[in-house]
Amino acid sequence: MLTSKQRAILRGAANTMDPVFQIGKGEIDENLIKTTLDCLAARELIKMKVLETSMYNAKEAANMLAEAVQADVVQVIGSKFVLYKQKDKESRYAEMLKPAGKKR
Repeated sequence: MLTSKQRAILRGAANTMDPVFQIGKGEIDENLIKTTLDCLAARELIKMKVLETSMYNAKEAANMLAEAVQADVVQVIGSKFVLYKQKDKESRYAEMLKPAGKKR
């Protein structure tokens, strides 16, 4: 589960990204889940778009995919959403997302 500060950092990183997948009129099937999982394994942070012809809205699609691939939904804005799943090794975002030490 991401904190609001971690979510803000990831939102900023995703701001300039282009969507890597579009969800159209088809259902969210095993093929889409597998390709999303592969993409998250490579990039950690991805943006996706839901087309108007889809049977899902962006929030529904984001929640369904996030649950299927065990990722976190970073944000949903309009027809786009961002998912994050940290890599086990060589994580690009792990250092940025570490909690800051407490000040004394």
